[in-house]
Amino acid sequence: MITFDDFAKIDIRVGEIVKAEVFEKARRPAYKLLVDFGDEIGVKKSSAQVTDLYKIDELIGKQVLAVINFPPRQIADFMSEVLVLGTYSKDGVVLIQPDRAVERGDKLG
Repeated sequence: MITFDDFAKIDIRVGEIVKAEVFEKARRPAYKLLVDFGDEIGVKKSSAQVTDLYKIDELIGKQVLAVINFPPRQIADFMSEVLVLGTYSKDGVVLIQPDRAVERGDKLG
């Protein structure tokens, strides 16, 4: 069990995917994503294993939730800066997103 204070340390923000490409060097199928979190945070990189349910062209412009305060993680030749959130379903990872358009950088509260 964790406390609410532990949970409050996690900075989860809304970002908009502005670029996606196949991550050729990933061990498991993945995309390299560029996610725009607005002026305060900027554009961050993420590796996301969402290839089962999403095509590159349908990711562009999609708003997603991501943890922005984990340390960067080296994946092959790519530095992943944020963790895009999703649920593990029987068909693959389903991205978590707001149910209506919000401002980039909005914080999960």
